[in-house]
Amino acid sequence: MEFLDPRGVPSRAIEPYDLRAELRAGDTVALFANGFPDSVPFLEHVEKALSQELPGITFVHYDKGNASALATEDDLASIADTCSAVVAAYGH
Repeated sequence: MEFLDPRGVPSRAIEPYDLRAELRAGDTVALFANGFPDSVPFLEHVEKALSQELPGITFVHYDKGNASALATEDDLASIADTCSAVVAAYGH
């Protein structure tokens, strides 16, 4: 009997993800749901988890409401003007 490993061999070198935000108490983080089902409840759980790790951070929620729509200019401007970071989430 022969067992085969179904994982492929990467064609590119793995690059570490090092994008990060230096957040301090008083900063605001946007949680942006993409409109797929469960993206809003998922981000509510993300907020609970992040609140424990990042005391003093404020969270604001955005929801496109329609997964096929682009983020509105108003939402993007509001996030850029008032938030130090944004978490965008997909749900299904």
